[in-house]
Amino acid sequence: MQLWFVHGSEVTIREQLVTQFILGILSGDLAPGQRLPSTRDLARRFRLHPNTVSAGFRELERARKREATLSAALALDQLIANLFRSARTLGVPLPVLRSRVRQWLEMQPPDHFLLIEPDEELRKIVATEIEQAVTLPVRTCGLKDFYLREALEGAIPVALPSKVSAVRQALPAGTELLTLQVRSVPSSLAGWLPAPSDALVGIASRWPDFLKLARTMLIAAGFNPDTLVLRDAREPNWHRGLRQTAAVVCDSVTARELPKTPRVVLFSLLSEATLAELRDYQEFVRSPLVS
Repeated sequence: MQLWFVHGSEVTIREQLVTQFILGILSGDLAPGQRLPSTRDLARRFRLHPNTVSAGFRELERARKREATLSAALALDQLIANLFRSARTLGVPLPVLRSRVRQWLEMQPPDHFLLIEPDEELRKIVATEIEQAVTLPVRTCGLKDFYLREALEGAIPVALPSKVSAVRQALPAGTELLTLQVRSVPSSLAGWLPAPSDALVGIASRWPDFLKLARTMLIAAGFNPDTLVLRDAREPNWHRGLRQTAAVVCDSVTARELPKTPRVVLFSLLSEATLAELRDYQEFVRSPLVS
């Protein structure tokens, strides 16, 4: 993007800078996500004072935040308008709609996540990963727990993709359910490649499927099956021999129980994107009321 600056003009350098960048955005000369020049580069290239350039960038940032706020408000108004439009289409009278909306607004806001998972060991692992990413409490239950409906009070239900269908059937109609996405296998293995030919690698977990999955993935990545040492953390003396390995691959629960080993490699099950979604949801329910 071409820039021009006139010194000594009645229009300040800061205003010239801000105006040209805004016009660049509106005209398409600056694409969304395109990196702007640094303060130092602009100051050196056009012989500007760095403080002037910094002030211009701060003004651009404030304008961006104001625009984001306005865009969010407009989107919210459109959602509300769509709600009223849909109610009219369904023949719902306005007093009924207002009453139902009032009931929803007066409901207790969610104050914890509820992980619904029938496998007890997997449930512990996933709950631990969620607890490490959010500040809201994390509670758990199985599909057949008699108190499931009671546990939903004030909860944000979450489930793994493979269990979503079964969990939805157990939930009351209309209950919102967040689907937890699992971590990409290629990205998880990237730091291990190329696979060492002779290094002993331990695999430890209380969840049997973790042992199978981790072994399968490491072999697929080129690890020698004879160099993989599997340990079921539910068994006595399960940590035997792990001190002699180059590293131990384990889940978030087993990592807390491991004795001192050369290297602990924590293999997370949940993706960064799904943890970010949980944090966003947490901020949403905690956001203060603003006028």
